[in-house]
Amino acid sequence: MIRITVEDREGVVRKLDIPEEIDLNLMETLKTFDYDMRATCGGMALCADCHCKVINGGNDLPEPEEAELITLDARPDATASSRLACQLKVNPQIDGLHIKLMGYQ
Repeated sequence: MIRITVEDREGVVRKLDIPEEIDLNLMETLKTFDYDMRATCGGMALCADCHCKVINGGNDLPEPEEAELITLDARPDATASSRLACQLKVNPQIDGLHIKLMGYQ
């Protein structure tokens, strides 16, 4: 199991156990756990609806690619710890990750 901690937009914190064999990105996975993820771009790193901040455990995440950085740059609330959940693959690298979901623009 891959275990992550998610703080939603209202401040509610949940620990999620995700099967390792799931073949989804983090945004799609969060939707399966009933998180409100509009994802108007369909996971193409264009809309930032799945913007989240890494609170802890992000050391093993892959570096963001250019499309993700460009999209985050357009968000006034983005910081150095911001990521797009659609660009993070669910795999053992995210085990222990703690994220906070950000509001929509």
